[in-house]
Amino acid sequence: MKKILIVDDEPNIVMSLEYTFKKNNFEVFIARDGQEALDILKSHLPDVIILDVMMPHVDGYATLEQIKKEERLSGCRVIFLSAKNKENDIEKGLALGADLYMTKPFSIKKLIEQVNELIT
Repeated sequence: MKKILIVDDEPNIVMSLEYTFKKNNFEVFIARDGQEALDILKSHLPDVIILDVMMPHVDGYATLEQIKKEERLSGCRVIFLSAKNKENDIEKGLALGADLYMTKPFSIKKLIEQVNELIT
């Protein structure tokens, strides 16, 4: 079973993504901030990480920097899903090593397609 980690502090987004990915046969892990995501990654190895940028405690950029330092996480695909939609925000996310940067509001259908493309 494919595994996905959803990292976002907005409950409505987390609930809709969790429901949708479970319906698409993913095992879903949830983190509400970057630190919680890093804690989950100590014991789980997802295929894809969907990462918000603006979160309490540890933001998405800092979270991705930590993920990239971990050799065992090198196979994880990372998608930023953020309301930060300025060109320099997107460039920063991709420069840090994200595989994809999608902006909110987003199409859930398009997100599922992108996730499946990344892991096939």
